[in-house]
Amino acid sequence: MGFGQGLSGLNAAAQELDVIGNNIANSGTVGFKSSSAAFADVYANSKVGLGTQVASINQRFTVGTISATGNQFDMAIDGAKGMFRVQDASGNILYTRNGQFYANKDNYIVNAQGQRLTGYGVNGTDLVPIMVPVGNIAPRATDGLTTKTNLDANAAVIHPASVPQTLGTIVLDDGVNPVASYSYTINDAGDVVWSGAAPADGAYTSADGSTVNIAAATPLSADDLPAQGAGETAFVAAIVGHPFDPNDAQSFTHSLPISVYDSLGNAHQLTQYFVKRESATPGESAWQVYYRMDGAPIASHPDTAPAELRFTSSGLLLSGGTQTLSVTNPGGANSPADDLGINLSYAGSTQFGGDFSPNFTQTGYPTGEYAGMSIAEDGAIVANYTNGETQAMGYIALADFNNLQGLQPVGGNAWVETGASGGPVVGRPGSNGLATLQGQSVEESNVDMSQELVNMIIAQRTYQANAQTIKTQDQVLQTLITMR
Repeated sequence: MGFGQGLSGLNAAAQELDVIGNNIANSGTVGFKSSSAAFADVYANSKVGLGTQVASINQRFTVGTISATGNQFDMAIDGAKGMFRVQDASGNILYTRNGQFYANKDNYIVNAQGQRLTGYGVNGTDLVPIMVPVGNIAPRATDGLTTKTNLDANAAVIHPASVPQTLGTIVLDDGVNPVASYSYTINDAGDVVWSGAAPADGAYTSADGSTVNIAAATPLSADDLPAQGAGETAFVAAIVGHPFDPNDAQSFTHSLPISVYDSLGNAHQLTQYFVKRESATPGESAWQVYYRMDGAPIASHPDTAPAELRFTSSGLLLSGGTQTLSVTNPGGANSPADDLGINLSYAGSTQFGGDFSPNFTQTGYPTGEYAGMSIAEDGAIVANYTNGETQAMGYIALADFNNLQGLQPVGGNAWVETGASGGPVVGRPGSNGLATLQGQSVEESNVDMSQELVNMIIAQRTYQANAQTIKTQDQVLQTLITMR
């Protein structure tokens, strides 16, 4: 037994205690990876070993607990594969698992050491420092508008002009069923329009003895009716017409105002006026739609040529489902903007016996100020704006290595690439086997405090045992010296 073995054991135990102490000291360090000492024996052409040595200090790259912080710039790597790629002031590239970041005075996203987080642009593949997406988002002019609504089938027909209307009743006898009385009106074309129940197709005898042939496919003409006084009564009443006028509520059935936007992001009110008309085609219903932009008529759809919607007897839209509205310089002389071309769709609209129930969407929006940012799982940097819009501004880059143990720690929760680690495999989170990100969170240290305390007790006992071997060797030498 020599002093060398005991001294090597003391040295090894002391280094292990250093490693354990470093782990415990960094138990609260975000992104810290604990280490452990690996030992090897020492031989020199002899059967008896010369002690021990520290072969390596290995780091455990297991994933720590992820904790929410609420900080918009914090992010945690949710998995074992991946490290943040940061760049220092000299252009050196470092790698870290510490996701505590903030925006510096130049709007770069940096860590506590001032190292800039790197990533990809929206479309490019070059790795560049990431900046906070400050500034306004550009407005978008409205180019698409959908209006899906139900138009009340029970709404009264609005006539565009005042016209006389013949109202009357007629008594008909088919020779089989009881004699019945039917009410009717005469429309603008001079045809009979039955009010309420209509007589079935067939030949009838009227009260004056004349024959009246009823066929739904061929509307009955007013000239085919018997003379008044012989079972047929009639009188003339005026229909009050209401030419379309947005200031006359009786000239339209429903109205729908919608905000649309020009190329400068200025809002304009587009109002649609739905007017139920008398249909010239039996079994169909007709509606006309008039348009106003900020109270002014639209050149592409003047009041003389409104849009027309036609519905089947089942209440389904038959025609007129698409319209194109064109507005020249909607901003006027004070705020000239590009011409507006809006593709308007009424697809899915119906005419049932129910209330007017509009639902609409439009594609435009005004400009908005930067309000904050968030990090998506795939590393997308999403900017949020005061107008409710969001915009992807880039992607965080993660790096992985074939041999993580080959990385060289340089302090500040960072490592650098070495020949032993191999080159980095860089990509977006969630791709190439890389982990995903969790925003407004950080990865805590992976130090297991209870395990470290147990390891410390073991290392302490090892140190004491090696000291005892030195003490024993000293006693043996003392005995030899005192021998005479």
